[in-house]
Amino acid sequence: MPDMKTNPTGRVCYFNGKIVPESEALVSFRDRGFKYGDAVFDTTRTFGHRIFRLDEHVDRLFKSLRYLQIDPVLSKEEYKSLTMEVLETNLPLIDSDDDYWVSQRVSRGVDSPDIDAKTETGPTIIIETLPLPLKERASLYRDGIQVVIPSVRRTSPEALSPRVKTNNYLNLIMGDLEAKAANPNAWAILLDTNGNLCEGIGSNFFTVTDGVIKTPKDKYVLGGISRDTVTELANSLDIEIIQDDIDIYDAVNADEVFLTSTSLCACPVSSINGKIVGNGDQPGPVTKAITDAYIDLVDYDFVAQYLKKLEV
Repeated sequence: MPDMKTNPTGRVCYFNGKIVPESEALVSFRDRGFKYGDAVFDTTRTFGHRIFRLDEHVDRLFKSLRYLQIDPVLSKEEYKSLTMEVLETNLPLIDSDDDYWVSQRVSRGVDSPDIDAKTETGPTIIIETLPLPLKERASLYRDGIQVVIPSVRRTSPEALSPRVKTNNYLNLIMGDLEAKAANPNAWAILLDTNGNLCEGIGSNFFTVTDGVIKTPKDKYVLGGISRDTVTELANSLDIEIIQDDIDIYDAVNADEVFLTSTSLCACPVSSINGKIVGNGDQPGPVTKAITDAYIDLVDYDFVAQYLKKLEV
């Protein structure tokens, strides 16, 4: 058993070639991930301790690595095998009704003395788990998500593709800080450089109007695996779903609005900039149909999992 005095969480992680207690995974202050956000990551979750779409998440990790020209060092199969080893080691540390975020993180590595993108050590690789914030987010399924649109715009694809999942979240963080200054419970959804709604920290945006689901165009967002899953579910339910520009006017006048994320899967939005959307705290019929189909797909009632934490 891990020493709880030196490793309080008891969890292990993969760190540069070895599975070690989390407390031993020490990243150099000269690591480019720390210095510049020069790193990528990907994160999935478990449902009833079963990992969700690991293949798709590792595929997206490799696309991010290729975009930033970072050597993955390991093969996709090695990432998946190590991910499962870390997860299975850590699962006994949580209760049966809790679940994990499961992440792979790869930085370019420790800087060389030169100012270019060379490194002395090669990439820093970490694979880790973190318990989902079920209690902290449980009220979102009861009350709906309050969205605030900040003045901060999402990074333009002409500057850096928002489709790459990098460690540098400053653009999204600044938007989130502004939104929370207006409403501490808010989730920020940023506008793209054209003034259309795009995404927030780890969340994708959807509207429903006259039974048609709309979500922003791929070019302007990080295409979440949860977002892709909703598209698949909508198609299976014969619900029309399209990618389109969505401005604030269309969003506040939508019949329903919901967000997707790795942890929440699909969760209704109750208001945008203080304006009530649809039925407010109650999911509309299309949002509910998508959520129910998502629950069937993963064979686990994640809504009930969250709401149970309200009683604790």
